[in-house]
Order: sequence, then C-alpha cells, then structure tokens
Amino acid sequence: MSFPHALNTVWLQVFTTVARHGSFTAAAREMDYTQSAVSRQICALEEAAGAPLFDRLPRGVRLTEQGRVLLEHAEAVLERLETAHRDLVAVNAAAVGRLRVGTFASAGAELVPTAIAALRARHPGVDVTVREEPSPRLAAALVAGDLDVAVLTPAAGDLLDELDPEPLFHDGVSVMLPRTHRLADRACVRLGDLADEDWIVGRDTPVGPFVAAALDTGFRPRIRFVVAEWIAKQGFAAAGLGVALVPSWTADVVRPDLAVVPVHPDDVPPRTVYTATARGVSPSPAVAAFLTVLEETAARVRANASPSPPPAGPGARGGAQADAGTPGEDGSPSPHRRTG
Repeated sequence: MSFPHALNTVWLQVFTTVARHGSFTAAAREMDYTQSAVSRQICALEEAAGAPLFDRLPRGVRLTEQGRVLLEHAEAVLERLETAHRDLVAVNAAAVGRLRVGTFASAGAELVPTAIAALRARHPGVDVTVREEPSPRLAAALVAGDLDVAVLTPAAGDLLDELDPEPLFHDGVSVMLPRTHRLADRACVRLGDLADEDWIVGRDTPVGPFVAAALDTGFRPRIRFVVAEWIAKQGFAAAGLGVALVPSWTADVVRPDLAVVPVHPDDVPPRTVYTATARGVSPSPAVAAFLTVLEETAARVRANASPSPPPAGPGARGGAQADAGTPGEDGSPSPHRRTG
C-alpha cells in the first residue's frame, strides 16, 4: 500500500465531496469537474489505499468499510489544512502572531509604549511582550533569538555588526534639573555651565564619552549617584541631589517639577537611536508592522520635542564646528526618515 507516501489533497477533496453527495455526478457538478475526472481521481485514491472506497450502485455510490475509515481522517486533514491557510493569511496580514520587543529605559518612557499602543489598535491579535535592558544586552538577546526587534543606541557596540540596524532618528542631549535650579529657564546650556554640579548617571549611561566631553570642556564631573531606573533618576534630580543628561525627546515625559534644558551639540554630540533585528533573520509581518508604527511614532515624538539649540556664534567655544548646523541638517540621515 503506497497511500502514506502518495497522499493527494485533491483526491481527498473529491473523495469527501462524493461521500457527502453519494454521487459522482453531483460531486462533479459541485466541483466543476467532468464525471470522468471525478471517477479517475477516486480510482487513483483507491489504488493508493489498496482497497475500494465506494460500492458502485445503480443509483449512486456508498462508502465501503475502508471508505468510512478514510472519510474521518480525510475530513480532519482538510479541516486542518483550511485552518493552516486561515492562520497563514492572518499572520501575513500581521493580524496574529507574537512580537518580542526590546527597549532601553528612556525609549520605554514614551516612544516604545506609544508605538505598541498604535500597533495593537491596528492589529489587536498580535501578542506583544516587552523587555527593558541596556542596549548591549538587547543586542545580545537579538543575536540569541530571544527578541524579534529592539530599539537601542550605539552603546550596543560591536554587537551592532551582528544585527541589521536602521537609524530611527538622531537625538540631542539635554540636562535634567530641578525647576528651581539657576539654569532651569535657559534655552540652552553649555556643558561648562554645569562644572560645579553633582551628577546622576544611569547604569547604562556611556560614562566614558560623557567624562571625555566634560574633560574637553575643562572640568571633571563629580558623579555622586549611579541610578539605574528612569523614574528613580528623576526623583534624585527633583530632590536637588544632582543633574543628569537625558535624551532631548524625553522632555514631555519627565516630572513637572523638573526642567529639561538642551545642551549645545558642540559639547555633547547627538546620538543615533536605532531599530534592529537579527542579521539573516526574515522579519515577521508583525515585526514589519511594528517598525512602520515605530517610525510614525518617532516622527511625532521628534516633532513635539524641544528644538535643537542654535549653532554657537563667533567666538564661542567650538565655533568652528557650529557652521555644521543642528542634528539632521549636516548630511546625516533625517531624524524623521529611515535610511536603507
């Protein structure tokens, strides 16, 4: 019997239709086949099964015992295939499926949750989970297959070479300080203006580049507090225990008793925020849909963020660099557009 290796779904469809009607003629009419074509399909299936499946009677056909046994399985197979087809259609439309998202702390304050909410509004069947980690850990999780997509920063380092990163936007740096601070009403500050402050840094903060920037300005920052959590960092700053560098686009989500003042880009260059997937892994439709809404959300967040400070005037420190313009105007990718 060659049946297990010669299963043909067309045979099964013809077989179940004949069984339902009890007639080759009625089955042929429903399936838009000729009666002889239906007869050939049934004969081929009987040969594969090694037994007659229908008794041919003067008025129609009737299942044999072998036919009754096969019918139950044939209907189950066809139903399962129909379910598989519906599921694939749903997945291709990003209507269902899982989505494992990674984010660093400040992106998790507004950008990522807003994008997820937009995704769920369009595709409520997608099962979304979120993991917040420093960027190097997010990159490692992508490489290991534990995340589908992540929002991360250049702090991911060499692991970016194992991913497919795409610039989402370029973000300036601001300083977060109490509303009562002497610099809270400034439109822009230079890093040197903060030389006498105590500093709060996060566990995932690139302290080395920050210290280098401060040294270049002429002072060594006094790092008093290392605070991992974004909300806790705000609490320390609001209590007057120090100041902290934060992404400029977080200005709308900080506590109302804090001010977020842009730091001149000549002192702390803007950083790039990326989306990334594992290199060589085909993004699922859910990932593609999420990247689309993330792009849209990033554009809105950037549009609502505080404008970048103006270039330094003649005689200001770094004046030779000031003519390069603000982030996004110096030939680098636009913060509102993904680049390939």
